[in-house]
Amino acid sequence: MKRRSVLVIGVVLAAAAGGWLAGEIFDAGAERELGTPEGGGEAGACAGGAKPLYWKAPMDPSYVRDAPGKSPMGMDLVPVCPEAGAAAARGVVSIDPALVQNMGVRLARVERKDLSRTIRAVGRVAYDERRVAHVHTKVQGWVEKLYIDYEGQLVERGQPLLEIYSPELVATQEELLVAARYRDQTAASPFEDVQESGAHLFEATRRRLELWDIPDRDIERLLETGAIRKNLTLYSPARGVVTQLGVREGMEVGPNQNLYTIADLSRIWIYADLYEYELPWVAVGQHGIVELSYMPGTTFAGTVTFIYPYLDAKTRTLRVRLDMDNPDLVLKPDMFANVRIQAESRRGTLVVPDEAVLRSGQRSLVIVSLGNGRFDPRPVTLGIDSGDGWLEVRKGLEEGEEVVSSGQFLIDSESRLREAAQKFLEPDSGEQSTHGLPAAPHPGGHEMPGMPDHSGHAVPAVEE
Repeated sequence: MKRRSVLVIGVVLAAAAGGWLAGEIFDAGAERELGTPEGGGEAGACAGGAKPLYWKAPMDPSYVRDAPGKSPMGMDLVPVCPEAGAAAARGVVSIDPALVQNMGVRLARVERKDLSRTIRAVGRVAYDERRVAHVHTKVQGWVEKLYIDYEGQLVERGQPLLEIYSPELVATQEELLVAARYRDQTAASPFEDVQESGAHLFEATRRRLELWDIPDRDIERLLETGAIRKNLTLYSPARGVVTQLGVREGMEVGPNQNLYTIADLSRIWIYADLYEYELPWVAVGQHGIVELSYMPGTTFAGTVTFIYPYLDAKTRTLRVRLDMDNPDLVLKPDMFANVRIQAESRRGTLVVPDEAVLRSGQRSLVIVSLGNGRFDPRPVTLGIDSGDGWLEVRKGLEEGEEVVSSGQFLIDSESRLREAAQKFLEPDSGEQSTHGLPAAPHPGGHEMPGMPDHSGHAVPAVEE
């Protein structure tokens, strides 16, 4: 029985010694694999005997130390070698190709395209302000007859509008007849100044009637017949539609009163409101298409003739004006319409997909693929937006480069993490520790944080 106990104890001791020897051999082999010298230094952990830049936890990249040791999870810290560190310092991220595939990373090539855009906006039909006429009388009088007596009535140029009785007009007609007789009487005078005075008086009186818009035919009829007309007839100065009627029969009217407003609707304006980001695409001379919701299939063609130099403070939109013909008067002022403006193509523009750009509010980034699982976050300067998924690149990329169009957020996070690690390891005023954090323990020790220290405890002897 005693011999059996001794045999069992011997087997246990042999197994313990074998485990200890295997552990020492494993640790030594690991040190040889890492190239760590006997003194426990950090040199030689990388290829060619280079010293690691820092050590990080394999399962928690945010756990970074400047010496080898254990992570909070009990795993050995992984060295970051100078070559990879140099790439990380430049912002280059290296990711295992299998992980890249699992992340669903998709690439797109930087290329040159002809960008074009169709701008869609809501338009409003308006009068052509250059084709609106106001009718005033230049003499004081009373309206005795209206020929055009309601709004919306179509009038032709030269068509009679109304008749006005004016005592001042009657007196001027009498003066013209007197001046005509005086001119005829002085025409035979031997004195030249007398002849000129008669002619000048006649011309001055006739000129007064002309300035009151009395037609020449009425003046000639007055001189031929000598019959003074009681009323003055006003004629339409333009062809169009009466949009405002400010007079009725029997009313007293004067030069300051607007009697008629006549608008020519054979050519109208379309006001379209555009947003600020659409302005780089719009230029005078571009063609536009106008559609009405209640006239499906019917389109009207117009041309951009003016871009207003200010924005609407409430809607933050810019007004653009289109001119177009309206011969059948189908388009009526204050109608709403759908406007499409076809912008000119920008040929040979360097572009990237819109989904490839990361916008932080201060800058725009794209993730450039360098091949073999390496990615470079790069700031770019953007230009115009085509509206169909393409953005112009003015600076930061070259034609033919590949950028990440899907999964770039994870890569950008890794890049920022490595940048933070580099800042974490920068020396502060020559101090050894980084930001006051202690270095990780040497890999030769196997202490776990929070575990009690048993170094002073003796191993009890085995009784025989």
